[in-house]
Amino acid sequence: MTVSELRKIIRRGEDSKTQFKRQFDSIDALATEIAAMFNSEGGLLIVGVSDSGEICGVADIRQLNQWISNACSQKIEPPVSIMTENLRDGDKLVVVISIPLGTDKPYAVNKTAFWVKVGADKRRATREELRRLMQASGTLYSDEMPLPHTSLDEFDLLRFRDFYKQQYDQEIDQLNTSTERILSNLKLLKSPHLTLAGLLLFGKEPQQTRPQLMVKAVAFIGNRLEGTEYLDSEDIESTLAEQFKGTMGFLKRNLRKRQNGQNFNFPGILEIPEIALEEAIVNALAHRDYLISSSIRVFVFDNRVEIISPGKLPNTATVESIRAGIQIVRNPVLISFVPKIGIPYRGLGSGVPRMIEECRKANLPEPKFIEDKIAETFTVVFDRAPNAY
Repeated sequence: MTVSELRKIIRRGEDSKTQFKRQFDSIDALATEIAAMFNSEGGLLIVGVSDSGEICGVADIRQLNQWISNACSQKIEPPVSIMTENLRDGDKLVVVISIPLGTDKPYAVNKTAFWVKVGADKRRATREELRRLMQASGTLYSDEMPLPHTSLDEFDLLRFRDFYKQQYDQEIDQLNTSTERILSNLKLLKSPHLTLAGLLLFGKEPQQTRPQLMVKAVAFIGNRLEGTEYLDSEDIESTLAEQFKGTMGFLKRNLRKRQNGQNFNFPGILEIPEIALEEAIVNALAHRDYLISSSIRVFVFDNRVEIISPGKLPNTATVESIRAGIQIVRNPVLISFVPKIGIPYRGLGSGVPRMIEECRKANLPEPKFIEDKIAETFTVVFDRAPNAY
C-alpha cells in the first residue's frame, strides 16, 4: 500500500471493514479489535490514525509489534495470522494490519469473550450470533440441532416407515434395534427431541413448532415490491418435500407458457425453464440459514421472479465461486435426504451453473445472484420472457 492509497482509505472513513485507532492502551483492547474483524468479514485495522481521520502516528512501534504478535498467538483462540505494513507519512508512522476473513469462527479473546463488528463499532456476540459463527465455519450444523419442546409425538412414523422400506428394502419393525436408535443414527432425533432435519423431513405439522419454516409466495401486479395489488399469494407449509411441490405449483400457475412454434394442442413450456426454477427452489430449501428466524420468499413480478433465502453465503463461498460450481454445505443432513424424498437434486455444486445454462438455452438473460450481507439474504432473480407481460 502506498501513502496515497492510505490517504484515500482514510478519506472514505470508517466502516465495518475499516477501523482507525490512534493507539492502544492494552494488548486486550488490540486483541478485541482483531478478533471482532475475524468474526466478521475481515478488513483493515489502521493504527496511528484518529477516529476523525487525522494521522497521528504510532509512538512506540516496538511495543505495538510485540502486542500484535502476542495478541494473535496467545490472546486470541484459535490463534490467527495477519499481515502488517508500516507506512511513513512525513514524520508519522502508521501501521496497517490486514485481517482476512476468518475460517475458524468463532474467535475468542481470553477464551471467553466473543466480539463482532457492527458497522464501524463492535459489540459482544449474542448466543444466536455465536451459533451462526460456528455454523459458518462448519463446526455446527443447524439441521442436526435438537429442537426444544419437540418429541416423537410430532414425528410422522407412518411416513418414515414407508420411506425406510422404499430406500432400504427393510421394515423397521423387523430390525433388531429401536426406532429411536434408527432415527438417531440418521440424525433425525437427539433424544428426546427431534432435530431440525427430523421436523422438516418427517414432521406431522412442522410449522406448529417453527412457524417461520415456510415459503411465502406472492404474485404482484406490476414490478414493485411495495405494490399493494397482487394476483395470488400463498403461505406454503408442511414438510420440505411438500414445500417444494407447493412452490413449484405456485410458480407454474403464475407464469405463462409458450408454444415455441408448436400447435395449440402442445402443452407449452414455462417462460422460465422449469429446471432452472427447480434448482433455485431446491437451493433455497436445502441451503438456507435455518438459524435465522425468517421464511423463504418467492415474488413473481410482471418482469421478473425473485427467490429470496435467509442467510448470507456460508463461510468462504462467494457469488463468483458458486457460479463456478463450488459449494459449501450448510445443512448436510437435509442434502443427504433431498434426492430420496422426491425433490429433484442433480448433484452438489451443479445447481447454479445449471440455472445459467438453462436460461441461456431459452434465450433468456442469465439469472442474477445477489448476496446482501447487511440484510443477510441471498436472492436469485430470473427475468421473465419479454412476451410474458
